[in-house]
Amino acid sequence: MGCGGLYARAAQRPPPSAAVAAGQVVAPGALDGRAAVPAVPAGGRSWPLEGRPPVVRGWEPPATEYGRGHRGVDLGTGPGARVLAAAAGRVSFAGGVAGRGVVVIELAGTGDPPLRTTYEPVRPLVAKGDEVAAGQVVAVMSAGASHCALGCLHWGLRRAEAYLDPLSLLPPSLLRRGPSRLLPVWGVPAPGPT
Repeated sequence: MGCGGLYARAAQRPPPSAAVAAGQVVAPGALDGRAAVPAVPAGGRSWPLEGRPPVVRGWEPPATEYGRGHRGVDLGTGPGARVLAAAAGRVSFAGGVAGRGVVVIELAGTGDPPLRTTYEPVRPLVAKGDEVAAGQVVAVMSAGASHCALGCLHWGLRRAEAYLDPLSLLPPSLLRRGPSRLLPVWGVPAPGPT
């Protein structure tokens, strides 16, 4: 089976939790949503890869600070793919960590301390201090150095030392599967079967 088949199966996983679909960020250990914090401002958010990438592995918050879990999401892609800023902000780091290229962006308008998105393994195309817009190319995927068998972008989100679900940055319209549907205007009945 080729990469497409495995990624297609991963894309069929259930949608994110109700808290994520509502645009909330849930802190590790707060699976009931009580520790939800406001998400990034509504305007200008996008997937960090072009199109709607398959989520190969979702966010799995650890039960304790140093417990097992997955502190981000893995999005299926390959070497050379363009990596985009998920929201506007300022690059706080672009370089190597433990043999992998990493880009970290502090998101504008997200409070103090700001939300930070991370992207790895990448070859950065930006430098520390650069201002970036949502959807701007900030890196390209590196060959190798991925913890996914078929290659993936590990996309993370943090506020200070708390890891958060990066899918919570996306508006619900970007998380839904399938094409958009037009609904009738109020007071106008939907057409019946013909």
